[in-house]
Amino acid sequence: MTNEKNLSFGAGCDEKNKYTYKNGEDFYDQSHAMDMDIHSRYTAPKRANWLLRRIYILSWIRKYDRGQAFADLIAGITLGLTIIPQSIAYASLAGIPSEYGLYSAFMGSMIYVFFGTIPQVSIGPTSLMAIMTLQYCSDKPVQVVVVLAFIAGLVELLMGIFQLGFIVNFIPDPVTKAFTTGTAFIVIIAQAPNLLGVKLKKLPIAEFFSNIHATDAALGITCICLLLLLRLLAQVKLGRNLGLKKLLWYVSISRNALIVFTSGLMIYIWVHKTSLETVPFVLSSKVASAMPTIQLPPFSFVASNRTYEFIDILQELHSGVIVVPIVAVLANVAIAKAFVKDGRLDASQEMLTLGLCNLAGSFVSAMPTCGAFTRSAVSNASGVRTPMAGIYTGLIVLSALSILTPYFQYIPKASLAAVLIAAVVFMIEVKPVLELWRSSKKDFFSWVGTLIICLTLGVELGLLFGILVSLVNVLLRLGNPHVDVALKQLLQCDTEYYIHIKPNTDIFYTGVDTLRSEIRGACALYRFDFPLVVDCARFTQFDATFIEMLLAVANELEEQNVALILHRMSLKQQQLLPVHNNIRYCNEDQLILTLPSAPALTAKQ
Repeated sequence: MTNEKNLSFGAGCDEKNKYTYKNGEDFYDQSHAMDMDIHSRYTAPKRANWLLRRIYILSWIRKYDRGQAFADLIAGITLGLTIIPQSIAYASLAGIPSEYGLYSAFMGSMIYVFFGTIPQVSIGPTSLMAIMTLQYCSDKPVQVVVVLAFIAGLVELLMGIFQLGFIVNFIPDPVTKAFTTGTAFIVIIAQAPNLLGVKLKKLPIAEFFSNIHATDAALGITCICLLLLLRLLAQVKLGRNLGLKKLLWYVSISRNALIVFTSGLMIYIWVHKTSLETVPFVLSSKVASAMPTIQLPPFSFVASNRTYEFIDILQELHSGVIVVPIVAVLANVAIAKAFVKDGRLDASQEMLTLGLCNLAGSFVSAMPTCGAFTRSAVSNASGVRTPMAGIYTGLIVLSALSILTPYFQYIPKASLAAVLIAAVVFMIEVKPVLELWRSSKKDFFSWVGTLIICLTLGVELGLLFGILVSLVNVLLRLGNPHVDVALKQLLQCDTEYYIHIKPNTDIFYTGVDTLRSEIRGACALYRFDFPLVVDCARFTQFDATFIEMLLAVANELEEQNVALILHRMSLKQQQLLPVHNNIRYCNEDQLILTLPSAPALTAKQ
């Protein structure tokens, strides 16, 4: 005789949901097995070990293969040809000797290999950090720049340890774009004298044009035109001729090195055929030393017959000890977000890494550094696979320091200025202004105000203004939440109505008074004739302020014989409220059933 056993999937299943097993076979709960299979399939991956997450190279070095090594070698060499002329130019922009820019380039590239999480990110000197350095260290000894790098690294490291990356969230996108645009304008203005051969500083506009040196201006403008043309070279369409296309691409991304090398070689030949005095261009300063020496940052030193102690350096830097690291973190996280593949960015690890790059850099006399978007884009286009490319970039920079340093003095300042201007001109974003005017007037005025203050009072005050305006907007929204008030009719009941209060934004304790005013106004408008339903789904951080307000409203409505119904309030919040005769709770499905039991369901006669 055949045995049959029935199995139901879930309580309350009807006959159609039963499965029959025959032939006397033992059965087990397949629904349970399926449930276990689903949970095992979709279980979140186990979090990596703390050491693997912090020393990030340990998470990928075991899988490193020959193909990745070759791709990283190509990307590292390409990036090295880009970072060398940029580092020299950014050091010039910061007002320090050229070698300090290269010190920053090789150390940042190598440290990022061991701790960085995004292969495309290139740590080194940037126009942003150069401007910040110039802002706080202008006319100060170069040792102050090195100490600034140490302090910035320490602050960034602490921000990473305490996971303070959320601070960046208080700087909205319009402020960031205005700040970047302002920085680009400042770089162009600062480099205009070098581009045009004007030797004197802070001249009136009329005298500025009369002091333009024709040969420097011709060289500088020619270099800019060549840089822009070479930039377009990578966009030339050659059909299926991949070899020539690749060659043009390499020429395009190496344009900075080509311009600096060609102009320097031209001056070098000129000097050796005639003399240094006959050169018709303003040249870079002579570099005294080459390879860096590893030593402690100069926390105490003597310069210009003055002794600087660490406290004196802090006073010289004032707000720079906070502004520089925050700006560096802002730039670095923004670049990392642009190139992260799976959308999972460990911002704390990036801050830790940036801090270590600057701390280590200060031991080789480096200037403050962060990620550079242009170099990161070059690295990405070069096919970088892992952060190992930074090793090759660092070695190329060290080779330049050991071999090419004596020839830095032959590089015309006009060509370096052209490299900087051609790089930052594409950072200027004016198009978003029209979009902001249409979408948000507050963001528009925030953008304009930040840009104007950056150009007139300084980049740190411009950034501070943008942050304060954004915080004020947030506080205004928290203190004045938007609340919808409507008289609604009960479903399936034509004669019963209720007043519906629904916040459209999250309500914190700061917006409780506004919500109470809306409730009072609505009740007064409808003459206390209908029950009041408050949608509590947007109540956030429910605390004593909420409790006090709701009890006060319940008492006021009870005096008018009007029921207060709290709709969609969580069970945890309900448990915090004391029992009150005039407070009822309901969810979406219970709304129709709850209202009839309340007083004053229909308009009072």
